[in-house]
Amino acid sequence: MKPLQKSVLAIALMGVIGLSVAGCNGSQLTCSQVADQRAGSTNPAVQPVPRPEKWWNKRHAMINEWVKPGDTELLFVGDSITHAWEGQGALWNERFGQWKPVNAGISGDRTEHVLWRLENGNVDGISPKLAVVMIGTNNSPGDYNTAEQIAQGVETVVCTLRTKLPQTKVLVLAIFPRGSAEQRKSKTVNGTYNSQWAKNDRANKLIEQLADGKMIHFLSINKAFLDDEGILTREIMFDLLHLTPKGYQVWAEAMGPTLEELMSEN
Repeated sequence: MKPLQKSVLAIALMGVIGLSVAGCNGSQLTCSQVADQRAGSTNPAVQPVPRPEKWWNKRHAMINEWVKPGDTELLFVGDSITHAWEGQGALWNERFGQWKPVNAGISGDRTEHVLWRLENGNVDGISPKLAVVMIGTNNSPGDYNTAEQIAQGVETVVCTLRTKLPQTKVLVLAIFPRGSAEQRKSKTVNGTYNSQWAKNDRANKLIEQLADGKMIHFLSINKAFLDDEGILTREIMFDLLHLTPKGYQVWAEAMGPTLEELMSEN
């Protein structure tokens, strides 16, 4: 392997699979501190806003209907990567069906859109055992948000869930690796470590500080999506952002032990 390849590999593999517990990552962040950071903040990632598209509002209303029975035990919150679990029905039912799951993912959402949804019905009347959060990658393109702003957005989503669902544990997943705009545009090249991927990694390190090992857990499964050289292939993400069926299988298997552990706890 060439020296440059080794360097890229070393950086990419920093996102090891693992559950973060309080104290493991140095400084600890609390939801009270997150609230203090948010107060008076001009960070767009922490300001709840809806989207204008009719289909988006229809999807939001559908999620509100799905939670109305009040028996949801497992909630998935996110963007298109979560939304697209709907195309993996057999795997979804096999892995999660026993817990009456609800898919509260909407394509294209950023943290601010999820925050608005949480304030407007997506979690009303439910008390799941666990909420799985995977959000933030749509905040990372260009100069829209810094890594710090993305982290604050994700942290605010997590803490909003903890406030509105006090009996619910939260499993926040590290933002997944992704190709750069140039890599994605080519249609054929695979994804190598790039500035947008690095921005998400910096955000992940900050988000991890919120994990307390009790009600908030952080899990990075990012290494599972990469090959032995730290490359993100189109076999896993067909456009270097959205998962293939194999990618969803990888997600389910990598998250499985942690999910089952948290769902089995009283």
